[in-house]
This record gives sequence, C-alpha cells and structure tokens, in this order.
Amino acid sequence: MKIGIFSRWNATCGVAMHAELLGREFLKKGYELKVFAPRLQSANRWWHHKIIRKKDEEFVIRCYDELHPEKMEGGWVDENKILKENLDYLIVESYVSIPHKNVENLLMKIKKEKTKTIAVIHEGDENDIKYTTLEIFDRVVVFDKRYIKEVIPKFTHLATIIPYPCLPVRERKRKFAEDGITFFSFGRQPFREYADFISALESLYPSYDFIYKIVRSDGLLPYSKPWLIQTRGRLGNEEVYSLLHSSDIHLLPKGETKKVVVSSTLFQCLGSLTPTVVPNTRHFETMKETGAIVIYEDVEDLKTKLKQVIDNEDIREGIIKSAKAYVMENSSEKIAEKFIELLHSI
Repeated sequence: MKIGIFSRWNATCGVAMHAELLGREFLKKGYELKVFAPRLQSANRWWHHKIIRKKDEEFVIRCYDELHPEKMEGGWVDENKILKENLDYLIVESYVSIPHKNVENLLMKIKKEKTKTIAVIHEGDENDIKYTTLEIFDRVVVFDKRYIKEVIPKFTHLATIIPYPCLPVRERKRKFAEDGITFFSFGRQPFREYADFISALESLYPSYDFIYKIVRSDGLLPYSKPWLIQTRGRLGNEEVYSLLHSSDIHLLPKGETKKVVVSSTLFQCLGSLTPTVVPNTRHFETMKETGAIVIYEDVEDLKTKLKQVIDNEDIREGIIKSAKAYVMENSSEKIAEKFIELLHSI
C-alpha cells in the first residue's frame, strides 16, 4: 500500500508534527510513503515555519508553494510529481496557507486514478477553508467535536474524529527538585505570552529555590532575572524530551484566540510526564476534564497552582498518572492505526 501525505514537513509547526508522527508510524508498519511538502522559499515566509533538520528524507518531495502571508495568494502545485507516484491513498494536512484551489485541481485529477483521499482539518474557522467544497475528499478528519460544530458544520457526514497524536510515554528518572526546582519552556511564542509566567515566578522568588530555562527559536525575551536562563535553538523531539526530563515543571505559553485550535506542543511534550501548566485558552478546552495538565485563569491563580504543584506530591502524582493515561490512549501508534482503519474503510 502506497500512502502520500501532502503537508508541511521537518518544520516547527503543528501541521508538520502531525504529518511526521503519522508518516513515521506508517513506515514502521511497512507501508510505502511519499511526502509532498512546500518549497522552503514559500513556507518560510510564515513566521511560525522554521526548518528543524538540515536535510529532508529521501521520500520527501518539495513540490508546492504556500499562499503569501500578506496577500494570501500565489499558491502552486507541481501536479506531475504527485500524479506519477500512483498512490493508493493521499492524506492532505489542510491548513490556512495551503493553496486550496491548486489542491482542489490536483484532487480532481488524482481521483481519476482511483486514489482515495482524506483531509485533516487544521483550519480553526469555517472561513479559512477555501475549497469549493469538502466533498472533493472521501473523508475529513478532525481532532475533536468542536471542529464538527464550528468549522465544518455543513460536512458532518464526511467527518471522523481522530485526536491529535502524542509522542510515546518515556518515564522520568529525575526526582522532583532533586537539585532545585527547574521550570522549562521552549518555542517561538510571542513575548507577551510569557508575561504571566514571569510575573508569577517573580512573586515566588526567593521563597522558592528555582531556575526558569527557556529555549527560544526566535529572539530572546526582554527580561533579565537572576533565576532566568535563556538560550536560542530549534529543538527536535529527542532534545525536547531530554530537557523536559531534566526539568520539574513545564510552562506552556499560549495566547487567546476565538478559533478552534489544539496545542501540538502539549501533545509533543505530554509523554515526558513532566507536569505541564497552561493558560485557560481554546487550545486546551478538550483537556480540562482529563486531569493531565494544570490550567490557570490569571496570574493569581497561576501563583496558587504553582505552589500546589511544588508543595504537594499527591497533586503531582495525580497529574502524571492522568497524563500517562491520556498519552497511552492517544499515542502516535494508536492514532496511525485509526488512520489505517479509516483508509481501508473508504
């Protein structure tokens, strides 16, 4: 069986991570894989697209251009590079800057070759989906029921819910605060999204002995504190897990949005079993009842909950137990199996 994935790849974004988690599981299961990724000169125009590894794998073909971030035009697809692969299935990771119209033209041709198609919806608003109709796909995958209600309400008959996959569980060896408390964050979130964490930690210092490590893929934060250590770098999954395992609490910054969204960073990190603290934004709506993370409302609530996590071992163990259960249920291996079942059902 030959599977194609049309998606960002080898990049610091949730679309690319979803594609990679699926694709690598398909390879493990013995399926032939081809990845059709955007040319870098187009994708790198978007602030959140940064390449992780210097070289792509041999099965990656860069053959389309994303829309321009300011004009939202200029998309292109080299259809011949995809059509000649004679795919059995094509999974399209659909997102805001994908060239929707060009993809639609491609699908009209590829369906004549009897290739079955699936869209994975990353767009968080119905108006962001620019296909003439989602009926061009055989099936549409969404991460949770919010997408069905708010993003694709006219195409519920095509929808299948398959949660965003998690990296597998890796047990921690570190004892909590064995050499002092270490908080950790990484990524490229805007400076303002760290403000709550900086403010809360400022109030905890020096009552608690801690450091706050931040690895930034863009510029450093405009803060200078005795407990703050900042470095620059783009981290692969192994590096992320290594840093999480040498930390005690993961602080995950996210800003408010009205759109439907999930946090790929959370699902990348949850399997490290490092307690994660997040703001109450739409990214984490579906995680509220799981007990797998700590969700705070404002800075005062954040201070209280950080103290609880630090001081109460039972609270920490409860978070870790819930996180482990969630990851085991939604591991990349299990999610890939659900995709394979869906492909075979078409």
